[in-house]
Amino acid sequence: MIRWILAFLLLAIIAGALGFTGVAGTSIAIAQTLFYIFVVLFVLSLVVHLVRGPGPRDN
Repeated sequence: MIRWILAFLLLAIIAGALGFTGVAGTSIAIAQTLFYIFVVLFVLSLVVHLVRGPGPRDN
């Protein structure tokens, strides 16, 4: 998911530099949305890991 965020961010920077403000704005909005989804999933994963604790140990 990080690759998608970086791809849309790079697309937005290039489009903004070339003057395509509509494409740049849309790309930034997509990158921002994907970033927030990534952060929410990361925090959710972290909470689930802390609640479940370590897995079983193989002796």
